[in-house]
Amino acid sequence: MLIGAHVSPAGGLAKAIERGEQRGCQAIQIFNQSPRMWRPTAYGEDDFAAFREAMEPSPIKAVLIHAVYLINCASDEAEIRTKSLASLIQSLRVGAGIGATGVVLHPGSAKQGDVGQAIRRAGAVIQEALAETELCPLHLEDTAGAGGTLGRSFEELADLLDAAGGCARLGVCLDSCHLLASGYDIRTPQGLGGTLDEFDRTVGRHRLGSLHLNDSQTPLGSNRDRHANIGQGELGERGCAAFLSEPRFDRLPCVLETQGPEHQGPTAEEITLCFKLRQRGRAQRTRAARAAATQAAAKR
Repeated sequence: MLIGAHVSPAGGLAKAIERGEQRGCQAIQIFNQSPRMWRPTAYGEDDFAAFREAMEPSPIKAVLIHAVYLINCASDEAEIRTKSLASLIQSLRVGAGIGATGVVLHPGSAKQGDVGQAIRRAGAVIQEALAETELCPLHLEDTAGAGGTLGRSFEELADLLDAAGGCARLGVCLDSCHLLASGYDIRTPQGLGGTLDEFDRTVGRHRLGSLHLNDSQTPLGSNRDRHANIGQGELGERGCAAFLSEPRFDRLPCVLETQGPEHQGPTAEEITLCFKLRQRGRAQRTRAARAAATQAAAKR
């Protein structure tokens, strides 16, 4: 697992690498433009080259782009879908330019409308965006389930992937806070393991491309997306340790989107805590495996 944080690219794309290094990151996530504006940032080949040059000698081994929050590929308004398509295409092109592991996208919201129709609309927009771009993968993020958001279950994610044409560039980003809020009990290694077994059956393990680690201010099944700092929410340190030490997450980028104590985003201290929790989780898994083996031997 490559542990990291969402950081700002203010001052130039390459600045994001510097901010990631300062926090002790192995992976970073950025917005390729203001997350609350449709107007794209005009990056060019020089910006992409500077980013790749800064990343090459750094400890940053993976970068994700988070598509802007305004995008709603499932909207029943043609103008919103058109703007969403243009913004998504721009994100994918920037992703290709900097060699991103993927663009992470909130699939959209049906609001008060029919979910099946919303999934079909979202799929059509996503499919067109992929057809208009090359190389960069697109990761659909699971959601907490409030306000008609799509992707609140593995079944909905599978339907979205199918509606988007099932392209090999399509993947999934799993968010720990969203999983808990949408009813998946991932607070223990056993609970997380069962959840991932269900994901494998419904979506397919090969689709898992990236991770978000966020604790949750709200309890299991709340359907509310409220991030908490690591270890300070409903997952707690134990749940975060289970997530960080899950063997099926090996080699995936896992970025924090927490507010931090000063509401300035994830801190170096929080990243350090994650490395410690991963080691703690691995040790717990090792002890549990040894205990199970001892019990099995005693029964023979």
